[in-house]
Amino acid sequence: MYKIAVVGDKDSVLAFKALGVDVKISYDADQTRRIVDGLAKDNYGLIFITEQLAEKIEETIDRYNSVTVPAIVLIPSNKGSLGIGMKNIDKNVEKAVGSNIL
Repeated sequence: MYKIAVVGDKDSVLAFKALGVDVKISYDADQTRRIVDGLAKDNYGLIFITEQLAEKIEETIDRYNSVTVPAIVLIPSNKGSLGIGMKNIDKNVEKAVGSNIL
């Protein structure tokens, strides 16, 4: 059975702990990269990452986008959305359906 984790700054992700999601606090690119790689090796099937951190580790995110597990989903932080997550959803829907229906 796969596990779920969320990676981001403390203020943005701490509330996920109440939902039973494993919370990993990170503020810089190197630490985030190590956390994501560790979670991928440790049987995590779904990893949520704040858009602000994902923007710093684009090459790592791209590497995991080419595999089925883990699925990496970008979420807005407490500072708001950068629109990156929604762009990725639009792109994936267009790829699956043939046109952007959103």
